Amino acid sequence: MIDLYTWTTPNGRKASIMLEEIGLPYTVHPVDIGKDEQFKPEFLKISPNNRIPAIVDRDTGISVFESGALLIYLADKTGKLLPKEGAARYQVLEWLMWQMGGIGPMLGQVHHFVKYNPGKAPYAEERYAKEARRLYAVLDKQLDGREFVAGAYSIADIAIWPWISRFEWQAIDLRQYPNVKRWYETIAARPAVRKGYAVPKDVSLIPMP
Repeated sequence: MIDLYTWTTPNGRKASIMLEEIGLPYTVHPVDIGKDEQFKPEFLKISPNNRIPAIVDRDTGISVFESGALLIYLADKTGKLLPKEGAARYQVLEWLMWQMGGIGPMLGQVHHFVKYNPGKAPYAEERYAKEARRLYAVLDKQLDGREFVAGAYSIADIAIWPWISRFEWQAIDLRQYPNVKRWYETIAARPAVRKGYAVPKDVSLIPMP
């Protein structure tokens, strides 16, 4: 049994989608970041960086924070969605790190400046919107001739997809990135993704281009 501490953010949805995909039983503990619940002492014992998601594995007593580390842990625990060795494993990890170091931080800045604070910092809006378009182009090129980011469906796709699901927040027209659009719609149709997207509560339908 896994205890999942999460909220309705792209990073949070990585964890719930992963748990649905691998079929591990889990208990959801909502952490309402709008109410600063991520700063409660009991949560900080699990996630000292006061960020969701985090998990506690009741089978092992191991707790994991940081969504990328969490995905690797769950994949290694179950032997699913991450090759055990060789070039295939490292290709998945490359694209997972690409999400953690690029897609997440940069698109998060687009949300802050373009969606929530338009007109307050034109330079920042232009910079991060431009970087978002560059990252979408990188992803579109990688998906040319591939069904999924690293060949087979993996934790790399699970990490990237929830951020792309906020394409409207990023002022991105997915029709301009046809490979991304096809990949996005394919993953959106997966039952586990649909179920995981609604954790810890169903706040909206999955956006479709």
